[in-house]
Amino acid sequence: MTERFGGYQNEIYLQGLGGTKPLFSTNPTLLEDSAAKVLESEPFWYVAGGAGAMATVRANREAFDRWKIVPRMLTDATERELATTVLGTPMPAPVLLAPVGVQSIVHADAERATARAAAALGVPMILSTAASTTIEDVAEASGDGPRWFQLYWPTDPDVCASILARAKKAGYRTLVVTLDTWTLAWRPCDLDQAYLPFLHGDGMAIPFSDPAFRALLDKTPEEDAPTAILRWIGMVTGTDKSWDRLSFLREHWDGPIVLKGIQHPDDARRAADAGMDGVVVSNHGGRQVDGALGSLDALPGVVHAVGDRLEVLFDSGVRTGADVLKALALGAKAVLIGRPYMYGLAHAGEDGVRHVLRSLLADLDLTLALSGHRSIAELSPASLVRS
Repeated sequence: MTERFGGYQNEIYLQGLGGTKPLFSTNPTLLEDSAAKVLESEPFWYVAGGAGAMATVRANREAFDRWKIVPRMLTDATERELATTVLGTPMPAPVLLAPVGVQSIVHADAERATARAAAALGVPMILSTAASTTIEDVAEASGDGPRWFQLYWPTDPDVCASILARAKKAGYRTLVVTLDTWTLAWRPCDLDQAYLPFLHGDGMAIPFSDPAFRALLDKTPEEDAPTAILRWIGMVTGTDKSWDRLSFLREHWDGPIVLKGIQHPDDARRAADAGMDGVVVSNHGGRQVDGALGSLDALPGVVHAVGDRLEVLFDSGVRTGADVLKALALGAKAVLIGRPYMYGLAHAGEDGVRHVLRSLLADLDLTLALSGHRSIAELSPASLVRS
């Protein structure tokens, strides 16, 4: 059996005997409010905000509330098995760190801290193209930890190929291609403060260190940062792609490819038809389309359409172990967590990310047990009731 992640609660209680309390709350629903107290307004709202009136942010949470867990008794759930393998990557539990860019705006150690925390627990980190740290430096910080790479797809084919080659060389196993952010949504939380971190040079570490991108510039980013920033922004925003372009990615990536941002079953079918290996059912945490359906509402339809053809992962709105359990019961192979670990990073860097992850894994382990399941393989829609 795998580690009993739920043992983290005993560790906390025992530390309490010596007068030590957790770094910050173990309740992930409280982290947003506490992060607002440790961050400046601009970076806080860049992480916490969403598109438009944030209706989709709310819809993500409301979708979870509509499903209720039905606990079963006397199921011999003393020992649990949470370990799984997703697209060839073994992991101790079906949880990954979602790709989140510009982590330097919440903590100086940025992606390095996140990578160290994830690697210590064996949890895969998905590195964002919009990182504040280079591909190679994050790989070094990850050590032997599992790592995937997320692509914001540049329009320049040579730059795209160069970035993919660097990721592959640095040991990133799976490519996650974000489809829903080819241009930025209307985000009042950022617009009201006239704040876009990329314009300040944050989140530029990967293109600025890329030889193919640097070759396009008359002056290096070090000599003329504003021109380089605008050149990159124009390369990754403002241009939508088409399904026939996926063949380019397959030519330049020989590992698994996952499409992130899928909500409609027909798009999932097209992904399978195109030979993709997985999809992430996601609405980017409500950051792109205001008034869209909650991501969990989209999950069953996608699983029904393609669950037997490729791996279906889930993202958007996940906060608790119960949320993870619900997504797994509805057919997700694994679940991505985003904002909560960013709030942990803001509170205490590497230690903060580790605390958030250990809390989530403990919550998942204990919820699995107390709902009467001995393994994640036992979860199914029958574990839930829709209210």
